[in-house]
Amino acid sequence: MSDGSDNPNAQFLERKLATILSADVAEFSRLMGEDEEGTLRIFRGHKQVFESLVAMHRGRVFNTAGDAILAEFGSAVEAVRCAADIQAALRTRNDQLPPSRQVKFRIGINLGDVMVHGGDLLGDGINVAARLQTAAEPGGICISGSVHDQIRNKLSLSFQSLGEMNFKNIQQPVRTFSIREGDDRGALPSVKPRGTKISPVQWIVAGLLLLAGVGYWTYAVKERIKADRARTIATDAPLRTTAPPEAARPATEQAQTAEPPQQPKPQTLTPHAATQRSAGAAAVTSAGGGGRYDGEYSGQICYGETKKEPQRCYQAKGTITGSKIASTWIMGREKKVNMFLDGQVAKSGDLSIEIEMRSAADGSRLARIDLTGTLRGGLINASGSFVKGRPATLNWHKH
Repeated sequence: MSDGSDNPNAQFLERKLATILSADVAEFSRLMGEDEEGTLRIFRGHKQVFESLVAMHRGRVFNTAGDAILAEFGSAVEAVRCAADIQAALRTRNDQLPPSRQVKFRIGINLGDVMVHGGDLLGDGINVAARLQTAAEPGGICISGSVHDQIRNKLSLSFQSLGEMNFKNIQQPVRTFSIREGDDRGALPSVKPRGTKISPVQWIVAGLLLLAGVGYWTYAVKERIKADRARTIATDAPLRTTAPPEAARPATEQAQTAEPPQQPKPQTLTPHAATQRSAGAAAVTSAGGGGRYDGEYSGQICYGETKKEPQRCYQAKGTITGSKIASTWIMGREKKVNMFLDGQVAKSGDLSIEIEMRSAADGSRLARIDLTGTLRGGLINASGSFVKGRPATLNWHKH
């Protein structure tokens, strides 16, 4: 008589509790129909940022299909924090595109029991997260009541209750909340319950309040700028920073570790032109003033771990003036690699940064890093990757 050990169905089915993040692109079919190649190029860039932030928050992407991405987290707090960072980073990228070409993710998060199938996860815990994602606005986040119970009072976010919502193929109604950020980044898009109507009187009152608020804000900003300019001394050009011993390796090894030279033949820059570029970057940082984020920042830049290389970090610094962040420095004891940092700072504190590594000998480009992130409370946190995929992060603080 068989004991059932040869029957695959009799084998133990592994289950676990996990926080599931489900995301897809709003209006993806329309975007692809209008411009397949352009949409795919933008989506791939967004996806790279998405996956690097999931890894940074100790999550794991376990399934992708078309424009959909599924990730799991051991912590509900980390999952929600990751989702907020993703939407902030992608908002910065989308701001550089026409409104009709912006690729916006909708995100749903659920805490539930799931079944483990190899590297994949299955079950209602995933299905609920996918349904919550459909309730979110483009660029927004919806979470289940189970997630809300875990993160309440632990994050600087506010929540809008949408009540118990019924979703297709989900037997029980799901307590649903949309997330609104509670800091100066402004509010994430939230879901408006179906059937809600706004009367003409409410529109008029809202318009008057908006005009009054804009007028006061404009006055306050002008007064603040005057006060800042009165006490601001023109900043010097950014200081060049030499990397610590950990990063003080031969330039050829640094270039190989960071990124292979670009093909075809790299763009060249003569030493004289490189000097002019450094002077230009310094001029940008020392011109103007009075911006809310103005000042000198410093901290670490880290290259993520790969199969062949461990994580590497070094110190650097830069200056923000108005809407620009810029810096130049020299890497390594041999001083054979010039680093050029240039980026934009939005009024909301969102940043987009590009770092180029160029040969000090002939100005040829060795590598480039693209980063997006935020500036909050004097702290810059940005993440991204080299052109060929190695992740990178920048974490600076204001002096």
